Order: sequence, then C-alpha cells, then structure tokens
Amino acid sequence: MSATAGHADGVKSPADRLGIQPGMVVMEIGYDDDGAVDLRDAVAERVGDDLVDEDSDEVVDVVMLWWREDDGDLFDALVNALTPLADNGVVWLLTPKAGRSGHVEPSDISEVAPTAGLQQTSSISAAQDWSGARLVAPKAARSKR
Repeated sequence: MSATAGHADGVKSPADRLGIQPGMVVMEIGYDDDGAVDLRDAVAERVGDDLVDEDSDEVVDVVMLWWREDDGDLFDALVNALTPLADNGVVWLLTPKAGRSGHVEPSDISEVAPTAGLQQTSSISAAQDWSGARLVAPKAARSKR
C-alpha cells in the first residue's frame, strides 16, 4: 500500500504532510476550539492511537504544538516541547495563517527557534486555517542528547 493510499488524485493527507507514520507517538500541546479537527483526526488515525497530552511521561516522535500570537512566550513553549521528544523527533509548530486571529509572523519563529535549540527545515499549509513549521534539533545537538 502506498503512502498516499486513498488519495489516488495525488493529494496528500494531512498526516502525510506532517510525515506521520503508523505506530509513532504524537504529543499534542495547545489544541483549542479553533484548532483543525481534520488534522488531528488524520494524525490519530495514522498512528493508530490517541494523541498523548503534555502531561504524559512518554518519549514521543512528534510534538504538535498549536500556537497563537497571544499564547505567551514561544521560546518557553519550544523548550518545553523538546523535553519529551525522542532524539530524532520533530516539533510541528502549528500557527494560524496570515489574516487569521492569532497569526504568528514567520520571522518570529525563525528568530526564536534557534535560541530554543531548534532549526526550521520546512513550512507547510497544515490545514485550511493553519500553517506548520517543521522544527528539529540540529544534527550536532541530537548526537549529544
């Protein structure tokens, strides 16, 4: 079965766009009523289990961090997202798209991420109203963790 099974038209599912694989452990932080239900449902379906919340003690493969401009200190949130993350894990910083309430400027992300020990590797349209920034620890830092 291909990675895009069920999507014969070549359109990737939300879970595909995030690189989610079956069996991964995905933590979700900051989800609220304005979040993209379709995205989180697709991720849960792909991993075959519920998403874990930020109170979990599990080591996770992916952190989905829903973040809005007025949510507080982005640096602190990114540092906290690193705590449960596996060595080769990914933080998906999900922010409202431009023109939406709570939009976070991409320059803010690119400024804060390296200070928190992360580098941005890509950006995607994660859902209708949400953008995603893929953040990882630099390779040198991962080998020291």
